[in-house]
Amino acid sequence: MKAMRVAEFGGPEQLQLHDVERPVPGPGEALVRLACAGVNFIDIYMRNGSYAKSATYKTPLPMTIGMEGAGTVAALGPGVTGLDVGARVGYCLARGSYAEYAVVPAWRLARIPDDIPDPVATTLMLQGCTAHYLTHSAFPLGPEHSCLVHAGAGGVGQLLIQLAKRRGARVIATVGTPEKAEIAKARGADHVVLYREQDFREAVMTLTAGKGVDVVYDAVGKDTIARSIRSVRRRGLCVNYGGASGLVKSIEPLELGEAGSIFFTRPHLADYTASAEEIAWRTGDLFKACADGSLTVVIDREYALADAAAAHVRLEGGGTRGKLLLRVAP
Repeated sequence: MKAMRVAEFGGPEQLQLHDVERPVPGPGEALVRLACAGVNFIDIYMRNGSYAKSATYKTPLPMTIGMEGAGTVAALGPGVTGLDVGARVGYCLARGSYAEYAVVPAWRLARIPDDIPDPVATTLMLQGCTAHYLTHSAFPLGPEHSCLVHAGAGGVGQLLIQLAKRRGARVIATVGTPEKAEIAKARGADHVVLYREQDFREAVMTLTAGKGVDVVYDAVGKDTIARSIRSVRRRGLCVNYGGASGLVKSIEPLELGEAGSIFFTRPHLADYTASAEEIAWRTGDLFKACADGSLTVVIDREYALADAAAAHVRLEGGGTRGKLLLRVAP
């Protein structure tokens, strides 16, 4: 089969298309014939070595990257029950989706309803479940809450805005351009801050009468985290779930006290999709929201598997306006 492999940590040029042996599912596993694979920042962190020391997301070289996909079950390993060959499934957090086939722990597979297309289902696996756990679990939003969503026109950002609004929260989003501001507004953001023209912390404090938001969702990282911490209300929460501008290396504990005794977390999606039941709950919510029209999934671009490096360049360059996908099968 064809697979995009990484032999050494580095830039997008490390992604090389290879012919490799098709994997065989072991006990409790399923072989998935992939239709689409999602392109996410976690793939970049794995490719460039940022996760080289991660025990949660291991990166043994050489490796096939890709942590999100959708397709059909091609074969079942010993002991797998309740799943049929040919079933449409999606998943995330099993490495190897930049390939025509991938072996996935069967418990991680979510059944895709007939009315959900493969590109949409793929998006809802990693990015969708990320937006879901951020708004439902890391900080369960309600009508009494306000939140700051960085990168509001990105793939996760657009989903975050919509899920926050579905829960009744007030949403302030940051974006880089007027075009992206219109995207964030279309997804339901109550206020949009152009961070290149205005300091977002000052804007937040003005919009909240000096109080700050209940929670900040920060996937930008190094360039924003200090001001994100200072944008939170007393005893609120700052969630750093990514590092588009670079991973956050350290936080001074006293800074959290000085900002108002706030809480800070850097979560992994793996800890919020830790069982088949939790995955079924999150994906079921997301599929239902798509079906009833209350959640819009925006696909920015689709690339051929062989063009994965170009997809990484676009994602790292900050030019995305929705989800990036690899179209593995026609």
